[in-house]
Amino acid sequence: MPSILVSAAPYHIITYGVLLGTEVFQSFGAGIIQFKTLPRAQFSTLQQATFPIYFSLQTALPLLLALTLPTERTAIGTTPSSLPGVLHPSNRTPVLLPLTLNLLCAATNLLYLGPQTTSVMRERKHQETRDGKKSYDAGPHSAEMERLNRKFSWLHGASTVVNLVGIAATVWYGFYLGQRMM
Repeated sequence: MPSILVSAAPYHIITYGVLLGTEVFQSFGAGIIQFKTLPRAQFSTLQQATFPIYFSLQTALPLLLALTLPTERTAIGTTPSSLPGVLHPSNRTPVLLPLTLNLLCAATNLLYLGPQTTSVMRERKHQETRDGKKSYDAGPHSAEMERLNRKFSWLHGASTVVNLVGIAATVWYGFYLGQRMM
């Protein structure tokens, strides 16, 4: 028996725990607490610094999960470890699909929705200066601020939905890991 330190299994389960823990904490804990506690400008600054790190982790960890997938031994044989195991026909639905979905969701937030949302936030800040009114103050707002508020709402909503789909994919994969432990 090889030493557990050179086995992929503990690294795989730790990586899974970090991924799910980060997703749940950021989405349902830290973000909500920060929004309720910080003034809006400070919250915005914190989120702009936090989200690229969060989305980067959320993108990298499914790749690490794929690389550390341990061999599965069954009564009728084994499936390979690492990427060959992820791509094995028996693992396409329980492993490849949720890891790929999670990766795509995170990459979408990292590379498109996150930067676009930040860009609109900056545009709104400039428009606030021009209008002499905050984007979240009671209306009426200028036509440009209305447009920016709608765009921000759409991007933020899309990012939230994409994030929740990624979390669901992580939980889906967790059920596969739980089944392997039975």
